Order: sequence, then structure tokens, then C-alpha cells
Amino acid sequence: MPPWSAPPPRRARPSRRRSSTGRSAPPGRSPSPPPTASSAWTKTTPPPTGASPTRNTRPSTPPPSARAILAHAMPTDRVGAVILCAGHSTRMGGVDKSLAALAGQPLILYALRAFEASPPVDEVVLVASQANLAEAERLCQAEGLVKVSAVCLGGERRQDSVRLGLAALGPCEWVLVHDGARPLVSQRLIADGLAAARGAGAAVPAVRPKDTVKQLDAVGDVAATLDRERLAAVQTPQAFRRVLLERAHAEVSDDVTDDAAMVERLGVRVRLYEGDYANIKVTTPDDLAVAEALLARRGAPA
Repeated sequence: MPPWSAPPPRRARPSRRRSSTGRSAPPGRSPSPPPTASSAWTKTTPPPTGASPTRNTRPSTPPPSARAILAHAMPTDRVGAVILCAGHSTRMGGVDKSLAALAGQPLILYALRAFEASPPVDEVVLVASQANLAEAERLCQAEGLVKVSAVCLGGERRQDSVRLGLAALGPCEWVLVHDGARPLVSQRLIADGLAAARGAGAAVPAVRPKDTVKQLDAVGDVAATLDRERLAAVQTPQAFRRVLLERAHAEVSDDVTDDAAMVERLGVRVRLYEGDYANIKVTTPDDLAVAEALLARRGAPA
């Protein structure tokens, strides 16, 4: 994987100085000072009642393509994370998997702690369900998670929950989307995902399937045996340039199983980076037992 590198600096021009607004400063006058932090995010004040609105005389233009977004967005180091725990837990025997006990502690805390401890991550938004929202808020406060800026209510589908999490996230250039049901996410996965996304705009972790995979026909019989060398089991965290992910959520409404599928429909190639077989998704009580064993092997208290 080629390392991501920042774009080369622009050549200096012997032109007049420019103010922070981009206009050339008149001769003999200093450029305007840059806006303060408090004014940078101030909403535009609407015109007074009765005032004639300013008409836009410029011809309408189509929105930029996904490739144009990737080409012109300026890279920064600010990173946000959206962690999901708004699922229905239908295969957990009536137990909310995000609150299920894993080594004596709520499962969701493991993913939250991993992102809290990640140096490149600046902010975390936790997306919860109506049933676990209050408990999720209590856990974040009790744990003292300073990077968690919001615990918000999710939607009916996974992609709805991601969209709501993005809306609650503060300004950032990069976004990591992670399933809260994957408690064994490592610092290596978080860092590698960001590095890969900086080079491609979108990146997902994946591992090779160990089992033989069969394709089924309409009645459930074997139709074909697939080549494992051309298959990958995709995990999270999935990393994206934020403007690209937001455009995917604005334009793709079909049901999908992950955010990478939405970005793929924009014509953007998603880069794979090495996942981790231990980064399992807890979906059933058996998965919970496997996660307990993996934690014990890592030396975590059981």
C-alpha cells in the first residue's frame, strides 16, 4: 500500500497580499485579520423582514462528482468516529447485545474505550436505540469518556443510524464508522483504516474466509462453489472522507449492509486493508462466549 502523502506546497506568487476573505488588500492597507473561532461557525443572519432577497444570477451547475470531491477536498488530521449500538439484537435471545455482559462489563464499553484511547480520534458519537439510550448515556458519563460528544437516537436501518450519527458529529475531515458489537477492535485497525482512507478516500478492513463458500440457487441448493481467493469478509471500522460518506448517504436510499456499499455506488473504489480474525461481531450468545475466550487470551480480566 503506498503511503499517503500530503499535496505539495503551492509556489509563492509575487502578487498582492490577500485578506482572509480571499480579496486582494488595497495598496497601503493590511489584510483583514482571520475570523475568530466563535465566528467561524456562526450561522448567516437572515435578511430583515421586508428586505428583498438577493437573487443568484449564476446559472445552476450539477453537483460535483465523487471523484471531484476526493480531488479537491483539503486533507486535515481531524477525525470523528460514529459507533453504532442501535440494532434490534434479534438473535441474542431477548438480550440487548450492546449491554450484554462481556467479562463482567457491558459489551459496548470495549469499543468506546478503544476509540477513546486512539490518539488520532478527536470525537466520538454513540448512536443508540430507544431501549438503551438512557443506559448508554449513563455508561459514557460513568466511564468519563471525554471524546464522546453526543449519544443520539438511531434509525430503523443501519444506514439511517449512521446518517443520524454523522449529523451529530462536529466538524472533521475523516470519519470512522464502527459496529459497537465488535468489542475487540484494536488500535492497529483504527490507525490502518485512517492511513488507507487518506490514500483512497474510503477503506474497509477485511479478512480471507477460511471456510469454503457456496453460492445458492432460488430453492437453497448449491449453485456454485466460489473461489476464496477472490472473496473477503469485511469488518469495521470503515474509514471515509466525510464529504464523500455524506454524499453517499444523500444519494443512496436502497437497503445496504455497510457504508462501503453506498460509497461503491458513487463509482468510488474502496480500498481493503488487513482486518483481524479476532475482531468478531457479537450477534448470538455463542459469539459472546467466543469474545470472552479471546479477551482472556489477550489477558483482559474475566
